[in-house]
Amino acid sequence: MDKKQLLDLYEAKGALLKGHFLLSSGRHSDQYLQSALILQYPDIAEKLGKALAEKFKGIEIDVVVGPAMGGIIVAHETARALGVRALFTERVDGMVSLRRGFSLREGERALICEDVVTTGKSVKEVIALLESLKVEIAGVGFLVDRSNGEASFGYQAQALLTLDVTSYDPDDCPLCRRGIPYIKPGSRKEVR
Repeated sequence: MDKKQLLDLYEAKGALLKGHFLLSSGRHSDQYLQSALILQYPDIAEKLGKALAEKFKGIEIDVVVGPAMGGIIVAHETARALGVRALFTERVDGMVSLRRGFSLREGERALICEDVVTTGKSVKEVIALLESLKVEIAGVGFLVDRSNGEASFGYQAQALLTLDVTSYDPDDCPLCRRGIPYIKPGSRKEVR
């Protein structure tokens, strides 16, 4: 799947939203990518997982880890394509952690997968957790990079689609100045 096909898919499934959005990062934007609207289709999710797995072909990977919520299906389908297990992290008292009996062994090689990266905050939190467990990071993969090249992880990172999307500091948001109310469509409850 090439970049144009993925963008067309987001548009066709109504997953590229326009309006005024409060992002998980605390920034505002006039566009929002709701990946759940395309990942709800198992055949599409499988294709995206295969395409992401292909980006890491030839790299030793033991497990794929995704941050809840957006990374769960992406990690699962990428892990399926790679023939390895898939885990996801959750927030407990504001901290990213492994729950539900998930565990990682020291030295395992993990690929971290997410749906959309804007600031990379969730991915960075997963990286910190895995590093604290002495897990080797094999790379970071995501469906869409909307960070405008600003998200950096210190590891190989691959995206299926890169978008240049403007986001605003809330104090300098032209949409707020025009009195347009925003909505918070993401999964993270606290905003920073």
